[in-house]
Amino acid sequence: MRFLQPTPPPYDPLKWRALPFAERARQVCVAWAEQGYGAPAAIYGLYLAKIGLFIGAWLAFCATSPSLGNPGSVADWWLHPLAFQKAILWSMLFEMLGLGCGSGPLTGRYLPPLGGVLYFMRPGTLTHPMRPGMPILGGDRRTWLDVALYTAVVGIVAWQLLSPEVSRGPLLAVLGLMVPLGLSDRTVLLAARGEHYLVTMVVFVFAGNWIAGAKAVQLALWFWAGVSKLNHHFPAVVGVMTSNGPLTSSPRLRRAMYRSFPDDLRPSRLAVVLGHAGTALELAVPIVLYTATGPWGLGLGLVLMVALHAYISSNVPMGVPLEWNVMVLYGGFALFMGHPEVGLGDLDAPLLGGVLGVVLLGVPLLGNVRPDLVSFLPAMRYYAGNWANSVWLLRRGSEDKLRKGLVMSSPWIYDQLAPFYGEGTAEGLVGKVMAFRLMHLHGRVYGPLITRAVPDLAAVHWLDGELVAGMVRGWNFGDGHLHDARLLAQVQAACGMAPGELVCVMVESQPMGAGSLSWEVWDAALGKVDGGTADVGDLRARQPWETRALRG
Repeated sequence: MRFLQPTPPPYDPLKWRALPFAERARQVCVAWAEQGYGAPAAIYGLYLAKIGLFIGAWLAFCATSPSLGNPGSVADWWLHPLAFQKAILWSMLFEMLGLGCGSGPLTGRYLPPLGGVLYFMRPGTLTHPMRPGMPILGGDRRTWLDVALYTAVVGIVAWQLLSPEVSRGPLLAVLGLMVPLGLSDRTVLLAARGEHYLVTMVVFVFAGNWIAGAKAVQLALWFWAGVSKLNHHFPAVVGVMTSNGPLTSSPRLRRAMYRSFPDDLRPSRLAVVLGHAGTALELAVPIVLYTATGPWGLGLGLVLMVALHAYISSNVPMGVPLEWNVMVLYGGFALFMGHPEVGLGDLDAPLLGGVLGVVLLGVPLLGNVRPDLVSFLPAMRYYAGNWANSVWLLRRGSEDKLRKGLVMSSPWIYDQLAPFYGEGTAEGLVGKVMAFRLMHLHGRVYGPLITRAVPDLAAVHWLDGELVAGMVRGWNFGDGHLHDARLLAQVQAACGMAPGELVCVMVESQPMGAGSLSWEVWDAALGKVDGGTADVGDLRARQPWETRALRG
């Protein structure tokens, strides 16, 4: 049935994979510009149903609180502080289970469609410790202690969701358990969206008037997301996202995102203008809501907020942070419309104010200036197109070593697709991810490096690091630090790749104020074999398929 079949690319995928890099890249990027990922239409229905599940479960959890009410009277209580608290707890649990960001086919998860709990409750899966080698919490493999910590957090949060009231003691226990759990595996901490949900939970516990602290968190999310887009990367994101959006399927519109389709796929003037407009909108929301002194200013801020998140969600961006956008949108209403009289100055906990200053100002600033030190999530650099990323080049046939050496709940990517599609269709789907990476500004680094590192591209599987992290770590959401040299070392220790059998090209984010970004080439068996910088001005002048030498 058509709605279950992906859009076929305008080439034979099995012949395409044997082409030289430049021609292969050109064909897949042109296909993306017109088709996007080409996911089956039914996939979007599944994501829509998942949003319904997310909202419906929140209504059910709120119904357990007599001070709120049943779903039929939601209009009477939806802005109540307790309803907001349960929304935060449910959102965190939803993400920790692997049901939110990074789930489903649009993130390379087909069967099963999630990682999360399937990895975090399975001993032997790979972890990402804060300090490798530390006693007890510094190992590379998940232990029964890790499983117990994770299970305890999930259990306490679920208990609070089913309780009539959200209590300080259980929340304090969750925060305490998340410390060793996060030290042992930062993947779980990132999956829980700690920069949002855990920080808000800290406010619940340590502030009397926690509305003010929760507003500070919400304003920081919008502000830094806008700041992170003050770069040359975001216009490319607009084009890539528009070419993939289910509501922006007009061929004319999609082609208009590029300077001269199909020969010049750099962002068009329209894409640049839309990028600037989106950045201005994202910055305007926190500024207007923060400075609003009356109903008109508040109303304007809320309208801008709805426009921002409606645009993001309607495009169904890769990574699909849909429920997170729903939560942020709801939080705007619950906090700012529900409590317009509360300002940031009403925070009644000076020590907490200092902590929030570090977490909401210091950490994001450091993450923008030194992105190599801070994940893009606590740095709040959401969907700016400027992320750490990687491409893994695995010799065909060596996937057997991954199957045998690693404990994974998600099978090899092509094994996941085998029950649904034949080899050609599967190759076409996975191959589209190549275009997604190359068409971002940072992706133009790969042509020169990969053709030098792996001359025979037909002999290897091209795997985006996001797919690797999803299979191996159990969670992926745009954070290249989850599939960096540390993961490569863990894979090598478990699988014993021979020289040339697994080669990775890794690219770091462009620091704020810098004119270049750094890159490295690693061989799993030999270690780092090359490294350098790429001038961003040079990248802006390139097509995604170019292979001429980089200018550093």
